[in-house]
Amino acid sequence: MLYIQLCLIFLATIIFISFISQQAQRFGLVDIPNERSEHQHHTPRGAGIGFVSVVLLAIIFFQFDIFREYIYSFIGVSFVFAIGIYDDMHDTAPKAKFVVIILATLFLYLDHIVIDDMGTYFGANALLGWFALPFTMFAVSGFTNALNLIDGLDGLAGSLSIIIFAIFAILGYNYHDDFIFYVALYFMISLMAFLVFNWNPASIFMGDSGSLTLGFVIAMLGIKSLEYLPAVSMLFVTGLPIMDTLVVMFRRKLSGKSAFQPDKCHIHHILKTFFDDNVKRTVSFLIVMQSIYAIIGLLFDNVKDDGIMMVLFLMNVLMLYLLIQAMIKRQNRSC
Repeated sequence: MLYIQLCLIFLATIIFISFISQQAQRFGLVDIPNERSEHQHHTPRGAGIGFVSVVLLAIIFFQFDIFREYIYSFIGVSFVFAIGIYDDMHDTAPKAKFVVIILATLFLYLDHIVIDDMGTYFGANALLGWFALPFTMFAVSGFTNALNLIDGLDGLAGSLSIIIFAIFAILGYNYHDDFIFYVALYFMISLMAFLVFNWNPASIFMGDSGSLTLGFVIAMLGIKSLEYLPAVSMLFVTGLPIMDTLVVMFRRKLSGKSAFQPDKCHIHHILKTFFDDNVKRTVSFLIVMQSIYAIIGLLFDNVKDDGIMMVLFLMNVLMLYLLIQAMIKRQNRSC
C-alpha cells in the first residue's frame, strides 16, 4: 500500500508541476533574471505550488489521523505556503514573510513542537524555560531563511532537502514516529519528481512557495526529532544551509556590511566558479558534503554530552569560512 501511495505522489507531482509550467505566464509565475541570478532567460517558477500541494493532499487522504493529530502544525505550514505562493506571483516584502513565519511557529507551539531543551554542555543542562518559544521562533525563521538563501543553483535546494528528509524518514521509522516518517517520506518522493524538471538545465524553479515551505517543514521535523537526537546532531543533519548562512553573515559583519545584504558570495556561488561554471558538478559536490554532515548527525544520536559535538560543529564552520575566504581571494571576488 505504501508503494502505491509513493508512486501516486510521484506521478501527481509530475502532473501538477507540468501544469504550472505550462500556465506560468498566465499566473505571473515567471522568474526574470537580475544581477544576482545564475540564469539568463525568463524561467517559470512556482513548482513548489505543485509538490507542496501534492504532499499536503497525500497526508490528508492517506494519513488523516496524522493530519488531525497535528492540525495546528499543518495550519502553520499552510500559512508559510500561502505567503510563498503570493511572493511567487507578486513579490513580497521580507518583513511580511518574517511575520508569517513567526505566526506559523506559534501554531507549532500549540502542537508542543518547541525547543525547550538544548542538551547538556560539559555537564551543564541548557534548559530554555520561558525562553523556549522566542528561541524556537528564532530557530525556525533562521533555518527557513537559510534554505531560501541556498536555493541558488538548479537542483541544489531540492537535492539537499531530499537528503535531510531521508534522515528524518529513517528517524521516524526507527522510533515509530509516524508524523516524522510520513511527512519526510512524502516530501522526499515529491522532491524527486520535482528534480525531473529542476535538474540542470532547469525548466522550472521551485520559487518561495517551495523554498520557504521546505525550510519551515524541515525546521518543524527537526524540532520534533529532538525527542530522538541531540540538538547539536540536528545542526549536522541540516548542516550545509546553516553553515553557509553563518559563514556569509559573519563575513558581511566583518566587512562592515549588513548581515542581510544580498550578494553572490554563498558557497554555491564560490564553488560554481571553482568548478568552471559547471552546475552539475557543483551541486553534486554539495550533495556529497550534505550527505556526510547528515550521516555524522545521525551516528551521534547517543552522545551524553553535547559540548564536544558543538565544538566540532563550530570548527567545521570556521574551517568552511577560512576555505571560502581563501577561494574568494583567489577568484578576486568582491564580497
